Amino acid sequence: MSPKPSIVALCLLAAAGAHGADPRACRTSIGEPLTEDPALIDLRPDDPNTIVFEAGQVEAQVGEKPIASLSGGVLLRKDDKLAGAETARYDPEQQAILLQGAVRYEDPSTQIHSDSAEFSYLSGRIRFEGAEFSLGSNDGRGAATALEINQDGRLILDGVEYTTCPPESEDWLLQGESIELDTGEGVGTARNVKLRFKGVPILYAPYLSFPISDARKSGLLTPEFGSAGRSGNEIRVPYYWNIAPNYDATITPRLLTDRGLQLETQFRYLTRRNDGVLTADYLPDDSILDDARHQLRYQHRTIFDSGWRSRINFREVSDNQYFEDLGGSLSVSSITHLDRNIRFDYYGDHFSLAGQVQDYQTIDNAILPDDEPYRRLPQLLARSSWQVKYLLLGLDGEVVNFDRDVGVTGWRLNAEPSVKLPIVRPGWFVTPAVSLDHTMYQLSDTAPGADKDPSRTVPIASLDTGLVLERALNGNNRVQTIEPRLLYVNIPFRDQNDLPVFDTITPDINLVQLYRQNRFLGIDRIGDTEQLSIGVTSRILDVTSGRELMTATVGQTRYFEDREVALPGDSASTFESSDYIAELRFLLWKNINFDFGHQWGTGENGTTQSQARLQYRPASKKILNLAYRFRRDSLEQGDFSWSWPMGTQWNFVGRYNFSFRDEEVLEQFFGLEYESCCWGLRLISRRHISTRDGTRDSSFGLQLVLKGMSSVGTAADSLLERGILGYSADLR
Repeated sequence: MSPKPSIVALCLLAAAGAHGADPRACRTSIGEPLTEDPALIDLRPDDPNTIVFEAGQVEAQVGEKPIASLSGGVLLRKDDKLAGAETARYDPEQQAILLQGAVRYEDPSTQIHSDSAEFSYLSGRIRFEGAEFSLGSNDGRGAATALEINQDGRLILDGVEYTTCPPESEDWLLQGESIELDTGEGVGTARNVKLRFKGVPILYAPYLSFPISDARKSGLLTPEFGSAGRSGNEIRVPYYWNIAPNYDATITPRLLTDRGLQLETQFRYLTRRNDGVLTADYLPDDSILDDARHQLRYQHRTIFDSGWRSRINFREVSDNQYFEDLGGSLSVSSITHLDRNIRFDYYGDHFSLAGQVQDYQTIDNAILPDDEPYRRLPQLLARSSWQVKYLLLGLDGEVVNFDRDVGVTGWRLNAEPSVKLPIVRPGWFVTPAVSLDHTMYQLSDTAPGADKDPSRTVPIASLDTGLVLERALNGNNRVQTIEPRLLYVNIPFRDQNDLPVFDTITPDINLVQLYRQNRFLGIDRIGDTEQLSIGVTSRILDVTSGRELMTATVGQTRYFEDREVALPGDSASTFESSDYIAELRFLLWKNINFDFGHQWGTGENGTTQSQARLQYRPASKKILNLAYRFRRDSLEQGDFSWSWPMGTQWNFVGRYNFSFRDEEVLEQFFGLEYESCCWGLRLISRRHISTRDGTRDSSFGLQLVLKGMSSVGTAADSLLERGILGYSADLR
């Protein structure tokens, strides 16, 4: 069956006097209504297959081959697509309309201008000669000797040039023998293309795929090149494989001039219940170490309809120096352990359950076997709570098997039932609580004569109370609060010297630790104490904006008797009080923020640790950060970072991290950014000291960003975002 003629064809045939054409189906001037004849109801403009036209004047030639000419301005519409010209001519043999003079075409994502065009009304195809086009989604524009747009929104161009630069500037230009732009999918493909920057060819490819939106498509991504520090220079050529809407992969050959060719791969998947990422990197022959090197990483998550959830996290490297040599950033080079675990958990209204098996790969040679973390094979955690009248009943439990090649191993069972009476009223709260912590072990590989089944039972009582007081300031525009809080804890002494230490440490005191009952982190030790933690917080709030203008907190714990429980190798504490802890955060002036944290002891103890940060940020690209960190007998560092414009287009960025204790620079990088209307450039030089072996390393990076297309060179943006607080690498 032949396709039904569109209304524009009927109109033109009717104007030409062709047999079978109903002149009532046509309007020959703007504003004249279409017929309401029921026989032509399927040709009305609201029919999705209908193409409606408007013209100032129609001239028809009657004969075996009827021809109609339109002038005085011609307009064609179909759905959200529109085409117009000064004149048009109907060609029945080609089943096409020929448009002439100031031809234009528009749809939601494309605009085209040309001198002439041919519109095949049955197929919906339009072909332009000598066309200029623009893409509204990313400011892309270009010109072509011939341009064809299909009904599904695909643009096919011959002899084409494409850029996102404005008409008065063509700093970068993509030239191709043929290019296809799929506005529906948001991608473009080109053949025999050259990428010119400032008139100089910087890239040639027989085939190239590039984005014209945020859509994903298989193809080569822009190569990256730069300095890789102790591995020499590097070149990376990523290939992106869009396997399916919910599966994709990136395969990246990475050439390191001093080590060899490394292959980096990443596979991602997403289903209704599952998502995950699998990464595998392999260097078959390191020229420096004369050995193969690899990294594996797998992250997976499943969410079940029943409320259960599972997670898998696995990571492994071939050797302890992998991240130092091949990691590519300071943050990963400081890793000492790699966590591998499989975890299942469930969260309900009154009950939660979690189970896991966990292992670590230790990659720091300075960590002795006796200090390596234990494997948990397996670990089960349970927590429940019920509201009974005014009481809150709870039960926390754990069963775990600790395993390691060196030292004591075995099972640990812990159960802690608790009862709380929370009383909460406007402006104050009181929560008395009691619990009973019971822990028992079943051990292996113990010392001769040591108890293989030790246990411990200890009661814990506490009283937590606080106030929230407030007053208006400056005519009710601001509110100040004063929030005192007291926590009393009583835990009697239990001898725990025969208990092993599997996963328990003494954490640094902070505002969170200040209001914890157990001074140890972990349950191998429950610290005996009778103590009162005292703290007060004050805030100043802007009522109109809700902005917190100032927050200040100070606190301390007072002990009523000496503590006897300690970790092996540590002595019991006899201090009558903990260090004072203070935190302060406030807005000094409009765009100046100040954060300060300080911990100090009484008497001659002095400062234990301190940190301060001052940030000035008058605009998104104007950032100055000044920071100081001190920890007694450990570190004393100063940190200065910045991003500051130098004119309308240049930006100076950098970081300087100095150790006063070691009298040397830990990390420094300096760089320049240049941003124009359609491209940007980053030039970064970096030097740093390894956190593992103390060796110095340096690198150099150059990144060219072509807006709306891609970037060429070293990905320097991640380094800047990590090193400069508040910095954003987006070039717009």
